[in-house]
Amino acid sequence: MKYLFRFYQYLIAGPILLVLTILTALITIIMTAICGNHFWGYYPAHIWSKCVCVLWGVKVEVKGRENIDPYTSYVFVANHQGAFDIWSIYGYLNHDFKWLMKKELEKIFLVGLACKRAGHIMVDESSVSGIRNTIQESEDTLKGGMSLVIFPEGSRTFDGKMIPFKRGAFMLAAEYRLPVVPITIDGSFDRMPRTTYNVTPGKIILTIHPPIYPGEKGFNTKKLMAQCYEEIESALPAKYKNTAE
Repeated sequence: MKYLFRFYQYLIAGPILLVLTILTALITIIMTAICGNHFWGYYPAHIWSKCVCVLWGVKVEVKGRENIDPYTSYVFVANHQGAFDIWSIYGYLNHDFKWLMKKELEKIFLVGLACKRAGHIMVDESSVSGIRNTIQESEDTLKGGMSLVIFPEGSRTFDGKMIPFKRGAFMLAAEYRLPVVPITIDGSFDRMPRTTYNVTPGKIILTIHPPIYPGEKGFNTKKLMAQCYEEIESALPAKYKNTAE
């Protein structure tokens, strides 16, 4: 059965994904140029992500959706287990948002341009001016009533366990006093970790935790990071926790 699925993955699902990705990128590039990126910067990729999960036999279950309001701006912070993190959040969070993503993704043919046209924020940490531009783009996005999704670990885990958070996401939330929503992604590492391109069909669970709101004096960034880390890790199985039970 495993070898049959590999045949399907590389000779059937793979080419279909390539075609879907090109079509999604082209639709996003063209329609955002004509109509703006509020609708067309989100829904083509939203549908594309659902198609990817279906193609690879990945079922996404969402818990805690009642914790968020579709008309409220949030900074979503999630752990980063594998490639399916992006597809599961994009396809099943059901909340319009922009990604805070690495600038090198801008170089991917068509996809990079589509991401820029969609309004996603490219993080450039190579220079002071690059960081300043990233902050300005984030400010414009958040003031426009949009939400952001960030992987505060910065990269995918190698063993399924969370790695230390970077401060950027939490500094943005503190600066603009937006509620922060921790999201636990459980199962993505088992579907496709960063060490392989082979997919294992199965389930991914997204747990949307209650928002953390700023107090009268805003956020204490260090405490906010620790609280989000603890919340996200609490919904992971024991084998992927760094803390002792």
